[in-house]
Amino acid sequence: MRAALPFLLLLAACAPPAIVPVVQTASVTADAETVAVKSGDDAADDPAIWRNAANPAASLIVGTDKQAGLYVYGLDGQVRDFNDAGRVNNVDLVETPAGVIVAASDRSDEAQAQIALFRLNTTTARLEPIGRVPAGAGEAYGLCLWATPGALTAFIVIKDGTIRQIELDVATASGRIVRTMKLNTQSEGCVVDPRTARLYVAEEDVGIWRFDARASGSTTPVKLAGVDGKRLVADVEGLAIAAEVTGNGGWLVASSQGDNAYTLYRLADEHFAGRFRIGTGVVGSTQETDGIAVMTGDFGPAFPQGLMVAQDGENSPAQNFKLVGWGKIKAALKLR
Repeated sequence: MRAALPFLLLLAACAPPAIVPVVQTASVTADAETVAVKSGDDAADDPAIWRNAANPAASLIVGTDKQAGLYVYGLDGQVRDFNDAGRVNNVDLVETPAGVIVAASDRSDEAQAQIALFRLNTTTARLEPIGRVPAGAGEAYGLCLWATPGALTAFIVIKDGTIRQIELDVATASGRIVRTMKLNTQSEGCVVDPRTARLYVAEEDVGIWRFDARASGSTTPVKLAGVDGKRLVADVEGLAIAAEVTGNGGWLVASSQGDNAYTLYRLADEHFAGRFRIGTGVVGSTQETDGIAVMTGDFGPAFPQGLMVAQDGENSPAQNFKLVGWGKIKAALKLR
């Protein structure tokens, strides 16, 4: 056996290297962009989309300037409102019987997290403050909402990876922590698929995790995808659901910030479904994207199959958000 060892080592040295699968990255261009936020440097962060069912082209986008407050934009990218909400980081919105409720993670006090609540007046496109809800110790970072019949739930992601599930009472601007979950390191992006009651959270240097969103569910995370430097490149930042119009299909979209790309996973089986970048076209490309939002459906002539909004970390003279038609992304990735 010892005599054969040098020969075996020689064979191994002469063997061809293992074939590493090449991950193709498609390219699309943005159709429009928002006015830049007024704060310099690292300011724009996360968007949310409200679709006007009666007049889709009049839909609105809410975006954070994490140094100053919240913007409301039209689909033309022009500012419709600005609310001096302070250091709000992530934002989400849902339609409820009480109106379109907007929530943002407030880290004005980095030792004590809060949730800033607003009502979006869809007629005037203005944000109407409701109040702030205490969300426990730590620096508020990520946030996503989940509306169910008779309940409104916020998931707030603390910078250290703690996730608190808070039942909100909009009428009294109050909340109750019903459950706490934990990831090991810095985390931010989150999104709930309301059709399946699944919560997805991005642990920036590790990957994407799935939780049962129900208060009675398990607090043990299930790993959906890991940072591998090919399909998913750290930091993993924003997450969004691109839901199929019928059924529970569609895609989970993640910002692969480390290589200025976006990665998709099929919701049906949580398998990798492709990746793309937003290149330069009628407006500029995107780099180092933090937050993203996606909504399928009709948004008027400019976005007839849906809309993706992505933060651009290197826009000049200041950061802004780029708007891309979802149909363009589906075609580039040959999604079915």
